[in-house]
Amino acid sequence: MTITMEKILQVAQQGPYTPDWNSLNDFQVPRWFREAKFGIFIHWGLYSVPAFNNEWYSRNMYINGHPEFDHHVATYGPQKEFGYKDFIPLFTAEKFDPDEWLALFERAGARYFFPVAEHHDGFQMYDSELSQFNSVKMGPKRDILGELKNAAEKTALHFCTSSHRAEHWFFFGHGRNFDSDVIEQQVKGDFYWPAMPEPDNQDLYSSPYPTEEFLEDWLLRTCELIDRYQPEVLYFDWWIQHQAFKEPLKLLAAFYYNRGVEWGYSTSISYKHDAMMFGSGIVEIERGKFAEAKPFYWQSDTAIARNSWCYTETLDYKTVKEIIWDLIEVVSKNGNLLLNVGPKADGSIPEKDRDILLTIGDWLQINGEGIYESKVWRQAGEGPTEIAEGQFQENNKTSYTSEDIRFTVKGDSLYAFIMEPTSQQLLITSLAISEDQNVPEFHGIIKKVAVLGQEKPIKSWQQTAAGLEILLPNLDTELPVVCKITME
Repeated sequence: MTITMEKILQVAQQGPYTPDWNSLNDFQVPRWFREAKFGIFIHWGLYSVPAFNNEWYSRNMYINGHPEFDHHVATYGPQKEFGYKDFIPLFTAEKFDPDEWLALFERAGARYFFPVAEHHDGFQMYDSELSQFNSVKMGPKRDILGELKNAAEKTALHFCTSSHRAEHWFFFGHGRNFDSDVIEQQVKGDFYWPAMPEPDNQDLYSSPYPTEEFLEDWLLRTCELIDRYQPEVLYFDWWIQHQAFKEPLKLLAAFYYNRGVEWGYSTSISYKHDAMMFGSGIVEIERGKFAEAKPFYWQSDTAIARNSWCYTETLDYKTVKEIIWDLIEVVSKNGNLLLNVGPKADGSIPEKDRDILLTIGDWLQINGEGIYESKVWRQAGEGPTEIAEGQFQENNKTSYTSEDIRFTVKGDSLYAFIMEPTSQQLLITSLAISEDQNVPEFHGIIKKVAVLGQEKPIKSWQQTAAGLEILLPNLDTELPVVCKITME
């Protein structure tokens, strides 16, 4: 069924949600999302073909002086003769197996996943009536998003997706500054349209201001995506915080949330930079986290590599320990971790990505009891290491000590995550005995202490004025270890 503005307006106004912040503030984060804790992001598209530098190849190959510009000319020829659109026939996805992907994600311990439906480059990874530049009509000639959704229905994974279309307003704009193939396509419906000059993305009112034509196209595309694939969560990348998107975004949110009511399950929007009014969706932090636990639920998205979201031949991979540290930090502070992988152009997942995911899965099989369905404790953690708060903080690598502990709670147990288990002598100062019960410290009764993955409880432990003192068994691992502290 073709999506129309009339249909969007009708659904957005039918209730229970309406396109205003007062109504949209009735939104509640779904319980399944709050319990899931760990998801997989997937950046895969035309940019995976050149596999050079990062997923912004489509923009940077048209900017003289960028490494992508020089690489492109040297490898494929001048942009006039071989432009970004010419990667479409090379994107064949011959090794893409959605069932294999989903089996890997489940084995990694993920509970949901977000394939990118459309990136800034404007190539849709799904079937669309609004553009012929999609994976069904061109390139692989397969409904990538639809196949992943169908595969997810055979598993316990929740299907979500993301749209990065807003930035397409300017993403090919640099291609108009010289004799490139971008100049040839300046009509709505063309791949490169509208290719406007790049605005100041820090200015919420920057020009050139998106036109009504572009905003309507953005709205139609996003609502078509919603109706055809019915994702449980929709993720938006940056730049929809621009003032031009405020009214279309409210309309879109009401449409989507009302559709969720019709479908019988909660739908959610994950957003950055206060693009939406606080309380109307899920707060998103890119490549960063909060320093302290928050009273609201949130999500951190990051990638398996530091220098790119898509597959390239020069990925700077993180270690498994770093990723598990991030997962623990985020969960202890009332959030979820969304970890990105970048498949190769042929649809295969790189061996390094696969190995990392499987090792995370092995760790979660042992320690997931303290992650999944857990809640925050009265404090997120203890120890000397402080976390830099905010987005894009990953260049400041965090190093932990044996005194750094993070907490979650579930049922009758407190879970203490030992971030750097280098000593058998463990002291949890947050569980110190206090003679003054009016002091807001711990006054519960500890029944037993155990290490997850160990068959027998720990017998050598005691509470003192200094804290809970535990003699850990010999643990042959460099990864975080979890103590389960059961209360009466």
